[in-house]
Amino acid sequence: MEQVLQLNSQAELSPHFVLGEFTRSKYPEVYNVPSHEAIANLKRLCTWLEALRERAGRSIVINSGYRSQQLNRKVGGAATSNHLTGCAADIRTSGMEQAITYAAILLAYARESQQEFDELLIEKNRYGAVWLHFAVRPSTPSASPKNRHKVAFIQA
Repeated sequence: MEQVLQLNSQAELSPHFVLGEFTRSKYPEVYNVPSHEAIANLKRLCTWLEALRERAGRSIVINSGYRSQQLNRKVGGAATSNHLTGCAADIRTSGMEQAITYAAILLAYARESQQEFDELLIEKNRYGAVWLHFAVRPSTPSASPKNRHKVAFIQA
């Protein structure tokens, strides 16, 4: 299959994150270019990820960020996934302990900054891989749906 071009993959979303980190996939033939609105959402998400990076004292690796409808279907994502709007990232961890540490850092940051988040999920698949799913929706008065502050452990 022919690879779809990824435009502006080196565009900076924040000091330590670029667009390509949030749009790459193992399906290069699938169109996965975010809208301007999705890019704005990714930038907002990156403010949280920058805080996580600083407080964790290490680089943060993104497994999955923005997903087009086509890519989301291909990977079996939920029809209402925050990944579709650029509001979510799956963060690679070295295991459960690191996922819990990252979750604690993000919860502390939310409390200290008085900012809202939508989801903070520690996920584990049947093969034992563990990652942190984190989502922040726009928090404007007209934003819909609203941030839910959902915290959970999900095992597939």
